[in-house]
Amino acid sequence: MASDIVIVDYGMANLRSVQKAFEQVGHAAAITSDPERIRTADRVVLPGVGAFRDAIARLRETHLGTAITGHIARGRPFLGICLGLQMLFTRGFEDGEHAGLDLFRGDVVRFPAVPGLKVPHMGWNTLDLTRPACPLFRDLPAAAAVYFVHSYHAEPADQSVVAATADYPTPFTAVVWRDNVYATQFHPEKSQRVGLQMLKNFATL
Repeated sequence: MASDIVIVDYGMANLRSVQKAFEQVGHAAAITSDPERIRTADRVVLPGVGAFRDAIARLRETHLGTAITGHIARGRPFLGICLGLQMLFTRGFEDGEHAGLDLFRGDVVRFPAVPGLKVPHMGWNTLDLTRPACPLFRDLPAAAAVYFVHSYHAEPADQSVVAATADYPTPFTAVVWRDNVYATQFHPEKSQRVGLQMLKNFATL
């Protein structure tokens, strides 16, 4: 039986590109803004593009945030992408200080100004798999490269949740993983073969 994958629609992501990426690896994914549908799905994906402040406000006013935490509490697989990773943390500091979902303790902060490095961090970067046993990493090639577009990154209070890092110019959190919760700072749907493999791995957990 095919797994039931839903992609959360809160008005702030290119959801169709994520949906198409799942289709490429043989898994249908439905796009929904219905909290009950999210609560009861087998697998939930929270993509995100844009500002932390606006996105977390949308999750709260639509009750989608409560649906997401309810899904996770049931022990079902969850995948956050980009801003969808950042909103899992305690606080975000984009346009002020804003409370996140607090599933992971820690802050989401802007990259510091470093001569010669542009912010946002945009483009391909190689992953350092700090916890190679993470199920998302199954069958990845050595020195897997993925596609990033972000100005902010998470700083977890508990470093044991970090499953992979990348350098810009020092290591930052690229993947977090705890139990049934997975999240990537990069965009797997834009990361070609490596990203598609991760989505396939998530769909077949």
